[in-house]
Amino acid sequence: METTENVRILVVEDNFMNKVLVKELLQVHGYGVLEASNGKEAVDMAESHHPDIILMDINLPEMDGMESTHIIKSRESTKDIPVLALTASAMKGDEEKFLKEGFDGYVPKPIQLTVLVGELERCLKKAYS
Repeated sequence: METTENVRILVVEDNFMNKVLVKELLQVHGYGVLEASNGKEAVDMAESHHPDIILMDINLPEMDGMESTHIIKSRESTKDIPVLALTASAMKGDEEKFLKEGFDGYVPKPIQLTVLVGELERCLKKAYS
C-alpha cells in the first residue's frame, strides 16, 4: 500500500490513555481511526464499518479480545479483516500463542512505533496483495 490516507483502523482498547496514544500515533501516520472500548463493540463495528485492519487489546470488558477475534474471524463478512493482538502479554511464546489463536499479527505493549507501523504495513500488504 502506497498511501495510508484511505486506510481505516479499528482500535479496540478500554484504557483511555492507551487509546489516545495509539490513535495519535496512527493519525500522525495518516491512518483513519475508529474506536471501540470493549469486545462486543469491536464485533459490531467490524460488521458495520468493515475497517481495513483491527488493533485488538486482549483484556477487555464484556468480551475479551480472544473471543471477539474468534467471532470476527468466523463471520463470512469480516473473516478477511486482519486483526493484530495489542497486548501487554509479552512473555516468551505469547506471540506464537496469539498467532495460533487466529490473530494476524502481534504488537506488544509498551508500543514501539517501528513495531506498530511495521506490523500494520505487513498485514495490510498481505491483505491487499
